[in-house]
Amino acid sequence: MNISVAEAKAKFSELIERVEAGEEIVVTRDGKAVATIAAPVDVASSRQSIIGAMKGKVWIADEFDELGPEWDEYAK
Repeated sequence: MNISVAEAKAKFSELIERVEAGEEIVVTRDGKAVATIAAPVDVASSRQSIIGAMKGKVWIADEFDELGPEWDEYAK
């Protein structure tokens, strides 16, 4: 739902009820989005979905930490 700043000020309590019901509200000024009213993210449950998300998709080469001869003068 998009709503102007002025209308949001007048209907704030109603907007909060709609957000609690799962809706996301975009607040606009002069037709441009300036803010979003949304329910807070449950950090505990979102962390669980992130941990291990890249498993098997990222790898590090065996020689990753080996410097080539061009670094000899800096590695002393």
